[in-house]
Amino acid sequence: QGTLVESGGGLVQAGGSLRLSCAASGIDFKINTMSWYRQAPGNERELVARITSGGSRNYAESVKGRFTISRDNAKSALHLQMNSLKPEDTAVYYCNAATYYSTYWGQGTQVSVSS
Repeated sequence: QGTLVESGGGLVQAGGSLRLSCAASGIDFKINTMSWYRQAPGNERELVARITSGGSRNYAESVKGRFTISRDNAKSALHLQMNSLKPEDTAVYYCNAATYYSTYWGQGTQVSVSS
């Protein structure tokens, strides 16, 4: 059974930075497409960034140029570097691991950006 644990969330002022991490266990990390999603109160969960097993990345338009997703297959870890944070980035951020036969979610980490 796969487990994902996020860390690194917190409260930051607008313009600041945070680095989120996701530690995976119980899965073959290197074959999974790894993603970050977020959900703000009253909104649907949305994709923020994704990185495939081959290293291809894609980002939501709202975070392009500000956020960077990366993975460390040797450590089964996923990261999200978030720079130039805005109040509208406030949300719970979730780590997701997916293959064609399985998907796992973390419990989420809160990111709050004050204006």
